[in-house]
This record gives sequence, structure tokens and C-alpha cells, in this order.
Amino acid sequence: MYRLTAEQAAFVARSRDIAENQIAPHAARVDETSAFPGESVRALAESGLLGLTIPPEFGGFGQGPRVVAAVVEEIARRCSSTAMIYMMHLAGVACYLAAPRKPETVLREAAAGRHLSTLAFSEKGSRSHFWAPLSKATRPAQNGTVSLSAEKSWVTSAGHADAMAVSTRWDRGTQPLESMIYLVLRDDPGVSVSGTWDALGMRGNQSAPVRLEGVGLEESSRSLCEPGKGFEMMLGVVLPLFHVCQAAIALGICEAAIAATQAHLTGAKFLHLDSRLCDLPNLRAQLARMRLMTDRARAHLVCTLDAIETGRADAQVLVLEIKASASETAVEVTDLAMRTCGGAAFNRALGIERLFRDARAAVVMAPTTDHAHEFLGRALCGMEVF
Repeated sequence: MYRLTAEQAAFVARSRDIAENQIAPHAARVDETSAFPGESVRALAESGLLGLTIPPEFGGFGQGPRVVAAVVEEIARRCSSTAMIYMMHLAGVACYLAAPRKPETVLREAAAGRHLSTLAFSEKGSRSHFWAPLSKATRPAQNGTVSLSAEKSWVTSAGHADAMAVSTRWDRGTQPLESMIYLVLRDDPGVSVSGTWDALGMRGNQSAPVRLEGVGLEESSRSLCEPGKGFEMMLGVVLPLFHVCQAAIALGICEAAIAATQAHLTGAKFLHLDSRLCDLPNLRAQLARMRLMTDRARAHLVCTLDAIETGRADAQVLVLEIKASASETAVEVTDLAMRTCGGAAFNRALGIERLFRDARAAVVMAPTTDHAHEFLGRALCGMEVF
């Protein structure tokens, strides 16, 4: 469905091989122990895939959202946590690439597999309203520097990412949505991980809180957006990529659930009847429903990719739709997988219960599914989305 060129298909094939042989073997342990998937991230780094979207002039592959979606889906089929980490890295890189003054050294390091990025937008006080930071940059006496203090929540790869794209209110702004996005390095003085991560699903992505205490930054080299335009970067640069990747992760989860269910139905038997589970028409119908829902969601994603790439007028509406559409599909598909495979899916033998848990993360991840419906409804009514 992605309609890839031969060159693009090669990137996807490469990611599939890495995902199958270097990521999948660690997925169950990562989930069981809630451990950061270091081996998996290293595999992505050593393959050059951390530079998937970085232009060749900085050492990357220069690929667009269509390839991103296909690659992220391949990773998510094997390990949703690794896919989430990769998504956040690509979102951070998107901020670097859109910056008025691109951080060239960081981009080259990422393309070479030596730099992992992430986002630090959400704050406890504004909760899932990630676009509305409460923290506010201050401008000390030293000319050309700003100081950041903030309590950031849900920072994926906390303590592992080399840098974060951090949002904060603009010190010269008069409106809440006049914000800034700065490049903050993990080793900058005043940066610390201030909590732990122990979640229902996506247990390896280490989305822990991070504290920034008087982090001093040179504004000319660390600002990732025009003065006061952080909100525009969140919506125009980060959100489209974020939603495309979220949808791709959901589709990867769906495909994994379908494969596990198909294998169970065709492999398990009623020995006393000398028949397989797939001989029951109701179970075959459940599998068919899973396939149909997944294909519809992928078609929706591809339509969104077409709109983004061609600059269609309906691109914004489709971007608002796709995350909610795909993530809700993953919830339904994994629920069907649990019901279809019965008691065998309830334990960890088939891997379906992990997919069932992982699928639910996107529903509550900002912007939540409820937010997506509200944004879409406002857009359809010709109202201001925010």
C-alpha cells in the first residue's frame, strides 16, 4: 500500500532485517523488565537509521514521511517500545532540521549513529495539553543567554537520549501560546531525570519526568525556532510526523497481532476432534475482521501521506484524523486477538497480551484520542483548532 520506489523499498527491507534479527529477540525481556532497549537502539544507530530523515549533506539518507511510516511499522511489529523511542528521535531531528540555524554538528552526529534525540514538551501542570508549557525562559544579565527551569513529564528515553527539544514559554511573550523550543543536551548542568517509568504498556521507552534547574543556554546556537514561534513548530513540524509515526506504530502492532492469531488458529488443534481452531468459522471471521480493519487503517495512513507530500488542502484534517483512527484500530484488533485466541493469549506465550497493552498507550498519549476528535470537530466546523 505504501507504493514505494525500489530505493525506498530497500530502506524498508533493511529495517525489516534489523527489526527481525536485532530488535525482536530483546522485545519480551524489555517488556518484562521495563528496561531501555539499548541493544535495539544500537542496532538502529549502527545501521544509519537514526539519520533516516537527515539530508545527505549532513550524512543522512534524506527520506520522507512515506519511508518513515514503513520503517517505523516494521520496527513496531517487533518491539513497540523501540518504535516509540525511534519516533521521538525522528521528531527531535525534525525540530533540528526546521531550526533557523540548524545544529549541524548534532545532525552529523545523529546521521553517524552517535546522537539520540527526543522531545520534552509535556509538563505536569498542563498535563496532556503539550502545546501549553507553564515554564518560562528567563533572560539573565549575561547577554545572549537564556535560563530554563521546568518540570517536564513523559520524556521518552529520559536519561538515555543525548539531547531534547524542550518547549517553554517565550520570556518576551504576552500570550500563553507564544513559546520557544530549545536544544538541551543531556549533560547540560541542571538537567536530571526526576522519576522512574513503570507502565502498563510500552514498558521499555523510559518516558520518565525530567527536571531542568537554571539550565543556561546560548540563545543563538540552542534556539530551534523563530522568537515566540514554538507553538507553530509543534503544530507545523512535529505534529504531522508524530501522527504519521503513531499510526505506523499502531499498524505494526496490528500486523503482529494478526500474525500471532493466524499462527495460533492454524497450528493449534482439538485433538479429540482431529481438527484445527481455524476449522471454526467464527474464529476465521474474527481473523478476517482484524485483517479488514488493519487494511482500512493503512489505506487511511497512505491517503494522509499523499496529502502531506502533495500539499493538499485537506492535509491538516487528515493529520488530525490518522492518529485517532489507527490507534483505535490497534485497540480493537488486539482485543479481537485476545478473544479469538482465548486462554492461550492471556498468558505470554503468544505475545498477544503485550500487544494488547502496548496498543492502549497511544489512546492516552498527547494529543489523546479525545483531543484528536475535538480538534477534528473544530476544524470541520471552521473553528480555531486551538
